[in-house]
Amino acid sequence: MHYLLLGLIILAFVLIVFEDVVHLNKAKSTLFIGTLVWILAFVFPEKSPQAIQEALNEQLLDIAILWLFLMAAMTFVAYLNEKGLITQLVYRLLPSELKLSTLMILIALLGLMFSSLADNITASLIMLSLLASLKLQTRDTLKFAALIVFAVNSGGVSLITGDVTTLMIFLNGKVSILNLLLLILPAIMGVAVLALILMQGCNEVITLPKFKRPIAAGDKLIAGLFLLTIISTLAMSVLFAVPPVLTFLFGLALMFIVHRIIFRKEQNPNVLEYVREIEFDTLLFFLGVLLLVGMLKELSVLELLPQLYTLMPTVVANYIIGILSAFVDNVPLTAAILQSDIPMTKGEWLGLTYAVGVGGSILIVGSAAGVIALSKLQELSFISYLRFIHWLLIAYTCGYLAVMALTKLVL
Repeated sequence: MHYLLLGLIILAFVLIVFEDVVHLNKAKSTLFIGTLVWILAFVFPEKSPQAIQEALNEQLLDIAILWLFLMAAMTFVAYLNEKGLITQLVYRLLPSELKLSTLMILIALLGLMFSSLADNITASLIMLSLLASLKLQTRDTLKFAALIVFAVNSGGVSLITGDVTTLMIFLNGKVSILNLLLLILPAIMGVAVLALILMQGCNEVITLPKFKRPIAAGDKLIAGLFLLTIISTLAMSVLFAVPPVLTFLFGLALMFIVHRIIFRKEQNPNVLEYVREIEFDTLLFFLGVLLLVGMLKELSVLELLPQLYTLMPTVVANYIIGILSAFVDNVPLTAAILQSDIPMTKGEWLGLTYAVGVGGSILIVGSAAGVIALSKLQELSFISYLRFIHWLLIAYTCGYLAVMALTKLVL
């Protein structure tokens, strides 16, 4: 049974990697196999039923905290995205005419900002929609796509609202919110390095399309409430150790009440409808993955992972883990390391946070942002993205080295 369970888990991760080949959504495959292995563990127990139940309960608690936080944040984003507020903000921030090199810098900054405040999926969709509307030459489109993927992944590492792996590491108590803020400068540095490399030869002046439309005062208020919720989540965690999921759920409840008051005269002002608009595929995928990793822990497989850290310094091992996240999804990698209880300093945990958050950018299939770009841009393919792999690796290395240097100075 031990080897059957391990074989099923390996099959699940293979199906994740070859999702586009087998045409089976990774959320469905991971959830199916993730629940199956635990059912088999109960039916054919290698431990006492009580021990298995306690292990599952511990796993479900971690999953519930992550799920509820993501559900609250993604509901806010789904509402603002449906109202077009985020897209409108992007177009209003950009000038009507500018050089491609200048646009590249602005796109990088916007990618960093939106992925920090929202999530990688929403930020990717917004930035790629803007890129598609520009109708650039194929060569320039590919450059912008590579920059967007890297910038979106980089932007999420410094805030728990921006990247799931950052949230996972924070919820495990490895770093504090103030620690994570140290990653802002290295993230900007890595993106700046890539932008400076890619902007060479981009001197053409282009005119940007404008799609301005009025934004309702009520929608502006909801957007302000979203920003206030993010700020409050960070502040309450730092000052009073309030769990972020609790503050964010409070903000979501407040949003429901405020929306009801503002739109009480409308025939159907039910804001709960926007819960249906969130990316449940993403939530189900995380659920399945964490169940699989929990079973790996029960099978003592995760005890093998620390061997990488015994063969080389922790700083080097974390760097390599980041590159591995371009081949294997960063969520199971991060979960495996967390559950292995590998001893690290705060600076080394921050290095890992940056590595697993940004390393997936090296390959187009290594992150959600890359997969979205692959599906949205006809010009982009796995092979065409490979032409940037050396530049992406340089930018990733620069950002990682900046994390190590900064944490040595500050921590």
